[in-house]
Amino acid sequence: MAKLYGIKAGSLEQYLNQHLILLMLPLLFLVFLVTWQLSWPWWGIAFSEVLILIYVYRLTSAIKAKTLESFQRASLQLDAIAQEDYKLYARASFSQGQVASFHQQLNELSAELQVKKSRYDQHVFLVYQLIAQLDAPILVFNAKQQLTFANEAFYQLKKQPWQLFRHASPQLIGLTKQEGQWCFKVSDAETNNESECWQIKQSEFIDSGEQHLLLFFVDIQSALRASQLNAWQQIIRVLGHEIRNSLTPVSSMAESLADKASNERDKLALTVITERCMHLQSFVERYASISKQSTLYYQTISVNDFFAPLMALYNTDYKHAFTVQLDSRVETMIGDNSFLSQVFINLLKNAKEAAASQASIQISIQTGLQKNNQQVSRQHNFTEMLLIEVIDDGHGFSNLANLFVPLYSTKEQGQGIGLSFCRNIIEQHQGSISIVNNVSSKASTNTLTSDSTKKVKQGITVAIYLPVKAV
Repeated sequence: MAKLYGIKAGSLEQYLNQHLILLMLPLLFLVFLVTWQLSWPWWGIAFSEVLILIYVYRLTSAIKAKTLESFQRASLQLDAIAQEDYKLYARASFSQGQVASFHQQLNELSAELQVKKSRYDQHVFLVYQLIAQLDAPILVFNAKQQLTFANEAFYQLKKQPWQLFRHASPQLIGLTKQEGQWCFKVSDAETNNESECWQIKQSEFIDSGEQHLLLFFVDIQSALRASQLNAWQQIIRVLGHEIRNSLTPVSSMAESLADKASNERDKLALTVITERCMHLQSFVERYASISKQSTLYYQTISVNDFFAPLMALYNTDYKHAFTVQLDSRVETMIGDNSFLSQVFINLLKNAKEAAASQASIQISIQTGLQKNNQQVSRQHNFTEMLLIEVIDDGHGFSNLANLFVPLYSTKEQGQGIGLSFCRNIIEQHQGSISIVNNVSSKASTNTLTSDSTKKVKQGITVAIYLPVKAV
């Protein structure tokens, strides 16, 4: 607070008013003395004092306005800066001196902030572009907890485009916050035949001066599956070691005794023991080998040449027909010819054993997120994928959740290896495989679930997605 001659001023305006008045009073007194000495009449003295007072008042007002003008212009510029408008520049009242230097520094500050804002806007734009390209669901909420942006992978969460949930709250989407951690609840209508496993990470950033919340969904299903597969491999490794150590001497002794046996009945029994030992050893070795990572030899495969042998092999096994429907855009695919052939042989063999009277393979290129309610695997970018569907009219499955569990089988003589092998090979090709029961007007999945012994002719659809280009 400025203080002069015992007078306090709380603002610049008060300071100017007080000191200009102090300057004006001596001038008025001096004019009064001069006119008094000149023996002017009282009205002349009063008139001259009024003229001097008006002139001095206008002069002091102009001085005060000129002084405050620079601060008013600077205030407007600072208000614009506060609103992130850095294009407004205040013109200095003077071309030189402290005021000019002050405005120059203020304009330089605006220019620097404008450059930083442009750079930040570019970074934010790149962030949104990156979010759009990622295959993991990413959601952006504004300060009002409204969804403002998401990428196409949002479909994996709600089976609908994110635009339908624009400005929706986290609770409406199925998100809840518990003990500082976000959780996502999947409704029954949104799940597929595999469990949904998400880990949600959060971050915050500022866009257009507003705080935004970014939620990043991490798919831990593949990690859980890898852990499960590793556990199965450990079990098979231990069991295989123990079984081989036990069966090898038993098989050798049975062969030795069979050579020495004179009774045909004993020879037959010992031969059966030897064969069963070899079969069990073969089974353990076979499963241990197919659960490992295989060395794939990628090559360009002609689709017609690939499926022609399968048609020749299985065309006589179905009562009505075995057909291959090929999209005109599909001529080749990328993969290991040998392993992919074994995958489709297993699938067609399963269809035959399910009493299917007809089967078909439909091949197309998909660029969307789904076809016939089939979900694209979460590991894929949403670009062009080769979709191969194996459709039959055999018996459906009553327990879709366990189809890919190793050693699980719905067939009496099944070993539970085929589908596990198929998924292992397809995923090594960076693809995905899913199985659903076909929707039938005569029966529903509930019929299969409630009575697994009742067989309904509705069939299944096996959807295989493979990258159009080698990964």
